[in-house]
Amino acid sequence: MPFADVVASQNEPSELSPSGPYRTLKQAGLVLLCTAWIALGLFGHDPWKADDATSFGIAFDMLKSGDWIIPQLAGSALPERAPLFYALAAAAASAFQAVLPLHDAARIAIALCLGLTLWLLALTGRELYGPGFRWLPVLIFIGCIGLWDRSHQLSPDLGLLPAFALALYALALSQRRPALAGILLGGAAGVAFLFRGSLGPALIALTALLLPLFKPWRSTRYAGTLALAIVVAAPLIVAWPWALYLRDPVAFSQWFAAQDITRLFGLAPGAPESEPLYYARNLLWFAWPALPLGLWTLWLRSRGFNGGLGDAGVELPAVMSLVLFIVLSAAAEPRATLLLPLLLPLSLLAAAEVDTLKRGYSGALDWFGILTFGLLAALVWGLWIETLVNGLPEPVARIFHDTQPGYQPPEQTLAVLISVLLSLLWLALVRPARRSHRRAILNWAVGMTLVWGLYTTIWLPYLDSRRSYRPVAESLAIHLPSGSCVAGRNLGEPQRALLEYFIGLVTVPDDTPAAESCGALLVQVARDESAEPPDSAWQKAWEGRRRGDDTERFVLFVRNSAASR
Repeated sequence: MPFADVVASQNEPSELSPSGPYRTLKQAGLVLLCTAWIALGLFGHDPWKADDATSFGIAFDMLKSGDWIIPQLAGSALPERAPLFYALAAAAASAFQAVLPLHDAARIAIALCLGLTLWLLALTGRELYGPGFRWLPVLIFIGCIGLWDRSHQLSPDLGLLPAFALALYALALSQRRPALAGILLGGAAGVAFLFRGSLGPALIALTALLLPLFKPWRSTRYAGTLALAIVVAAPLIVAWPWALYLRDPVAFSQWFAAQDITRLFGLAPGAPESEPLYYARNLLWFAWPALPLGLWTLWLRSRGFNGGLGDAGVELPAVMSLVLFIVLSAAAEPRATLLLPLLLPLSLLAAAEVDTLKRGYSGALDWFGILTFGLLAALVWGLWIETLVNGLPEPVARIFHDTQPGYQPPEQTLAVLISVLLSLLWLALVRPARRSHRRAILNWAVGMTLVWGLYTTIWLPYLDSRRSYRPVAESLAIHLPSGSCVAGRNLGEPQRALLEYFIGLVTVPDDTPAAESCGALLVQVARDESAEPPDSAWQKAWEGRRRGDDTERFVLFVRNSAASR
C-alpha cells in the first residue's frame, strides 16, 4: 500500500467518532454495547467452579465474620491472599442483597472493575492518540477472545485490570501532567498490591523504570512522577501487611513466606516448574484480534510511517506488553487469567494504526467476523430450539462431555426476549453498508457480545445445571447425621466454599485431631477412584455428583456408631 494511500485512509470519516446530529445517538449506542457486554453473564446463576466459587466463599466469610483483614474460606484462614477484591465483593453483596441473591449481588464488584477498566482505557487512548481514538481500544479489548467467561467470574485477577489500566493512563499522562500522573501511578501500584499481592505492583514498577530508555520519558519531570508515585504507593502497600501483623503475627509470617520470589519463578525446592512456552502457545487466540493488529502497528512504524517507533503511543504499550509477557512466561504455575492485563496494552497498540490497515486486511477481518459470529449465533439458536423441542441430542451431549442427554430448558421469557433483541441488533448493524477499517472493529466487538449474550441467556439454565453445586449440597444435607461434625477429605476450595454457602456445612480437615471425633466423612473422588469406606468403622450413606458430570463424585461415610443412633 503506497504511503499516500496510508495517509489518505486516515482521513476517512470515522463511524466511531461521528459528527452531526447522530453523534449523541451513536455515542449512546457504544455505551450501551459496553454495558451489555459487562452485564451479560453476571446474574442468574450460582457460583461456578473454580475462581467464582472460591472468591465468593471468601467474600461470604467476610460478611459473616466481619473480618476484612484476614481472608478466610469455610473456616480456614488464607492470609496469603490480598483482601481488596474479596472486600469489594462482600461490600457489593451487602449493599444489594435486598434485591439480588447474595452471589449475584457480589458480582456487581465485577461490573465495577470492568466498567472502570473500559473508562480508563478510553482515557488512555485519547491521551496517546487523540480524541478520535477513545473508543477503538475499548472495542478491541472487549472483542478479545481470552476475555470470554474469564472476565465475568469473581476473581482477584479482575482487580488487576483497573489497576493496570490506571497505570497505563498515568504513564501516558506523565508527558503532560507529571504531578497528577505520579499520584495516579502510585495509586495504581497500591491498588494492584491490595487486589493481587506483590506481582502486580512489581510489573507496574518494572514498566515505569524501563520507559526512560526512550526519549519521551527521559526527563526530570518524569523522575518527579516516579518519586511521587513511590510516596503515594508506599502507605497503600504497607497498610494491610502492618494490620495483618498487628492482628496475627503467625498469619503475617505465612503471608511473607508466600512472597518468596524464588517460589514464584519455580526456583525454590518443591515449587512447581515453570512452563516458558505456555503463554506463547496460547497468546494468539487469547489476544485475538488485538495481537495481529498490534503487530501491524509495529511493522508499519518500523518502516518509518507516522513518526516511526519513537512515539509514546507505541513505546508505552509495547514496553508494558513485553514486561508482562516475559515475566509471566518465566513464572511458575501458568494460568490464562494472568494474561488478562496484557490485553490492555495490546489493545492500545492495536488501535494506533487501525486506520492504516490495507483494505483487504480490514475487509477480511470484517467478513471473517460476520460469518463466524453469524454462523455461531445460528448454531446456538438452532441447537437451543432442538433442545427445547426434543431434548439435548446424544451426539451433542457427548461433545459437551455431558453424561445425561435429553436435557430440556425451562421456560425463560426474559432470556429469550434479550436474545432475540441482541440478534436483531446484530443483523441491523452488519447489514450491507459502507465498509471501513473501524467498522470492522465495531462489528467484531458486537459479534462477540452477541454470542456471549446467547451463551449467558438462553443457554444459562443448562450451564448452571451442570456447573452448580446446589443440587449436590441439598441432596447431601438430607443424609448428614445430626449433632456431629463432618470431616472432609480431598475437598477443593470451591467445593468447601459452596457447601458452607448452600447448606451451612463447614468440614473439618480429616488429617487434624478434631476430625477424630466426627461422625461423618465427606470424600471427593475422581472418576476412577474407589468409593469404598476407609475401613470397617465406616459405612457409605450417600453418593452424589453434578448433573451430567462424572469427573468428580462426592461420597458420604458415617461411623457405624453414628448410623445406628
